[in-house]
Amino acid sequence: MRKKLGLGLLLLCLVMAALAGCSGSANKNGDAIVIGIDDKFAPMGFRDEKNEIVGFDIDYARAAAEKMGKEVTFQPIDWSSKESELNSGRIDLIWNGYTITDERKEKVLFTKPYLENSQVAITLAESPITTLAELEGKEIGLQALSSAADALAASPLHEKVNTSEFKDNVLALTDLKTKRLDAVIIDEVVARYYMSKEEGTFKLLDESLAPEQYGIGVKKGNEALLDELQKALDELNADGTAAEISTKWFGEDKVLK
Repeated sequence: MRKKLGLGLLLLCLVMAALAGCSGSANKNGDAIVIGIDDKFAPMGFRDEKNEIVGFDIDYARAAAEKMGKEVTFQPIDWSSKESELNSGRIDLIWNGYTITDERKEKVLFTKPYLENSQVAITLAESPITTLAELEGKEIGLQALSSAADALAASPLHEKVNTSEFKDNVLALTDLKTKRLDAVIIDEVVARYYMSKEEGTFKLLDESLAPEQYGIGVKKGNEALLDELQKALDELNADGTAAEISTKWFGEDKVLK
């Protein structure tokens, strides 16, 4: 009986040790990186009609991983928990239209910015609204815990509009199309993508709420990965690969040098 009990305890210890080894950093052997994404954030990272993950950031990340000699895995995450996912070690990078802000700099390390963006208001093409001031008293949608939410919170508009938060931009735009919303605050690159895909459906207001820049988030304390990644990005700029990827998705070279 004691032998059986001892054997059981030994097996339990082995299982616990294995589980402990499975927790922690997503990048165990240094040959692979796990990238956390919002898979409904076109054209940066999203699922196509074949349910495959595609986009500018996806191609850019694959090219950088190749320079680094690493395999890459894209992990869809709850975007509202992105920093928690990174700091827990379940992902190695946040890379999907991730806006650099002072608040986020306190939580993660950032690469140099690689793309300019701004937060804008998109309405239906038929809407009589033409300025941000005309949004007063209107129903506004945006993605929860996004830079769109930050931009609206910093604007005088935030106390003058009725705001609804959504898990992703697709849901917000769906409510806009069904006229449950009057406008959506959204990244300009995302807005222009959907305008190109659904011509005549949407329009942008001329004014923007906030200019911003995208960067890639790395866990604090992992300067080695940050430096390795930045070196790869610099090489992609130098050899023209970044420009090619940008032209594929945006029709021009928009990557910051």
